[in-house]
Amino acid sequence: MKKTIILLCLFLTFELCPLLAQHHTVSLAIPYKENVVDEYSRERCVLDVYVPVSKKGFQTLVWFHGGGLTGGDKKHFPEELKDKDICIVSANYRLSPKAQHPAYIKDAAAAVAWVIKNIEHYGGDPSQIYVGGHSAGGYLTSMIGLDKEYLNAEGVDADQVKAYYPVSGQAITHFQIRQERNLSTDIPLIDNYAPLAHVRKEAAPFLIVAGQTEKEMACRTVENRFLYEALLAVGNQTAVFHELSGFDHGNVVEPASFLILQDMKRRQTNK
Repeated sequence: MKKTIILLCLFLTFELCPLLAQHHTVSLAIPYKENVVDEYSRERCVLDVYVPVSKKGFQTLVWFHGGGLTGGDKKHFPEELKDKDICIVSANYRLSPKAQHPAYIKDAAAAVAWVIKNIEHYGGDPSQIYVGGHSAGGYLTSMIGLDKEYLNAEGVDADQVKAYYPVSGQAITHFQIRQERNLSTDIPLIDNYAPLAHVRKEAAPFLIVAGQTEKEMACRTVENRFLYEALLAVGNQTAVFHELSGFDHGNVVEPASFLILQDMKRRQTNK
């Protein structure tokens, strides 16, 4: 009997303590679009909101998952971003082949616009919205931050966002979009679906992160450095670029998360 009680106590300690120590309240699968008619959009155009407990006027980071625009899910976002007294909004978006470009870019814009318009109801500060993502999510981050037409369509100015954090995203036209258009996925392309085609002097701050050139996906670090240099060339003085030595495409998101948190903390008092 005594052994049973001890085992029960140990179980409660390991199973319930994380719940008791939880730093966030969670709202799952919130639709971020109105008047959605098709089932696939109802399934994918949703987001999860992780609100810090007992905190008001908090910063919010909208995060877009990776997966090549063909896979991935909002439940996968960096562990390093959790329990840091910020709100995390992790959003899904429609995927190829069920959706085609620019559907997923439009979805990303709609998700960010929803957060800007609604985060105050959760206790957040709408002037402290940040947007980031890894890989395909990094591409979406850069597209909606630089090509203003997507957020404009949602009644939001892209430069309302405090900062953008693309991690190892494509700066040229994404390979999946090239594939959808029957174009080579090996030859780089910069057209209207490339963040590089929309660099702006007045764009909100960009903190651009990629892994080590030799360890990253082919040309990924080079094109991210090109994005940074192109922003500087048009007179943008707020962009920052980090090539993280020793990290590849997959694990670069871990140290990038600490750079993001550091940047958010720095900007918290800079309203």
